[in-house]
Amino acid sequence: MTHSNSPRIFGRRVRIVVLPPPKEGVSEVLGNQSSSLLLDPEYGWSAASRLNDDIGLIMAYEKTGYDTSEKGRLPNLVDNYAVQDLAEKGASALKLLIYNDHNEEEKYNTIKKAFIKRVGDECKQNDLLFILEPVSYSAEGLGSKSAEFAKKKPEIVEYFMTEFSKEEYGINLLKVEVPVSIYNIEGYGQYDNYEPVFSKEEAANFYRTCAEKSRLPFIYLSGGVTNDQFVETLHFAKEAGANFSGCLCGRAIWKDGVQPFAEKGKESQYQWLNKTGLENLNKVKQAVKETATPWTGFVE
Repeated sequence: MTHSNSPRIFGRRVRIVVLPPPKEGVSEVLGNQSSSLLLDPEYGWSAASRLNDDIGLIMAYEKTGYDTSEKGRLPNLVDNYAVQDLAEKGASALKLLIYNDHNEEEKYNTIKKAFIKRVGDECKQNDLLFILEPVSYSAEGLGSKSAEFAKKKPEIVEYFMTEFSKEEYGINLLKVEVPVSIYNIEGYGQYDNYEPVFSKEEAANFYRTCAEKSRLPFIYLSGGVTNDQFVETLHFAKEAGANFSGCLCGRAIWKDGVQPFAEKGKESQYQWLNKTGLENLNKVKQAVKETATPWTGFVE
């Protein structure tokens, strides 16, 4: 399995930074210290131009959010760009986010599965690496941060690993949530949002079981936790025996840099990025080196 447009991210531990607005500064400072960068085609081309030639460019293919007036959280693609356009403009890979609850009405999940297959076919035709990001939610309305949903989440993530690593979808890399957030594991009471749901042994079993279900390489998303929590999460996953191949780390790196820009402007943002932003990124990079498994072993 080869992809001529994506040698910079294929076969490596993956370190990806996702960007907030304004994107150019984050791209220039943090993106060029990462292996790859995730942007959107609607507003991200200026930021993409700040990347060095050896940095992989990943483009999102979905619109942000979903139609709250409709059931099912059905996906919607960006306007004005097809996969062919993204490939021609220099993208190394494409990322598609799909909200999914496998216990939802089958008619909605059937639509989503067909949708993924279509995008997979487009990526294959254009020799573009396809990254799927299935995001869990509760069709019955449980809060995404609630203890009730945390109890159901391991089953949903296990389903993602099993279903979406099937060859019929044409996916090359899964970007997934961890089955149990670090603040929902007993013994991590140092965090302000600590709400234990599972013991360390139970959580470790979920991490290991979910990892074993995937026939594809996979990376973890940070899910909005703090930098310290995400680094702790990667080490927990390693100790649990989960053979993840890296991470997509966004808010855990840049979130606190939004305020300096909002209050004092671009110069303050760059100061924050060059100090705290890089410190946050380097902590995650070191954790990836210590915990992740290169995904060359998955290549067929």
